[in-house]
Amino acid sequence: MEFTGPGTRLTQGAIEAAAEDLSCEAAAIEAVIDVESRGGFLPDSRPKILFERHVFHRLTNGAFSAANPDISSPRPGGYVGGAGEYDRLARAMRLDPEAALKSASWGAFQILGLNFHDAGYGNVEDFCRGMCESADKQLQAFVAFVKANRFDDELRRRDWAGFARGYNGPAFRENRYDQKLADAYRRHANGGARTDPVAPRPLRMGDRGEDVARLQERLGIAADGDFGPETKLAVIEFQQARNLVADGVAGPRTLAMLEQPANMAA
Repeated sequence: MEFTGPGTRLTQGAIEAAAEDLSCEAAAIEAVIDVESRGGFLPDSRPKILFERHVFHRLTNGAFSAANPDISSPRPGGYVGGAGEYDRLARAMRLDPEAALKSASWGAFQILGLNFHDAGYGNVEDFCRGMCESADKQLQAFVAFVKANRFDDELRRRDWAGFARGYNGPAFRENRYDQKLADAYRRHANGGARTDPVAPRPLRMGDRGEDVARLQERLGIAADGDFGPETKLAVIEFQQARNLVADGVAGPRTLAMLEQPANMAA
């Protein structure tokens, strides 16, 4: 599997529809995204993952742990973060492909591949393809997973300790998941700054960060994360080629067109 896709992001409307489906507040779903991932995709459009070596150890009965303790161990850990997690996944897939896919947590909601059925899929391969396809699929998987495990009551009541215990496991207090969820909920409920899952703000000269790097990749230029004159010129050229207002600002229409594979710059 290549794990690549359009990397389409969530809109606020999609989050609100999911909140209605779960009978909870949109801010509660946004809080989960903040704590789990701060957005479901890497700049290269692959879904964010974490490879869980203790799950791989369990699923393979420890067969590979002696020779590969960084990717197979009875103890959690060994994370490297970002794109480096795909290197760990690739090594595990060479040993046991199905167990490897089940041992990674995927996307905006970091749903473990092992839970593919609760997330609404018939097998882990289809689950992973869905996580690569779009943030909407990631959101749908979260709604299905929450319903299947009956965590929606805790989410509805904003019972963060109860939700974290179910969603993150018995060690949730060690990582303060409940407090992090409560803090993130308050930020969103009070109209705080939105993060990666919501349709991005316009990007312009002077901006920096992952959103800019993603824009640059879509434009086919060096993705250094710094919106400078070269990036502005590339945006203008893209806008001119598609009969958009050529102002060098990557606003909603420009960003939406760049997210469509057929319109990506060569």
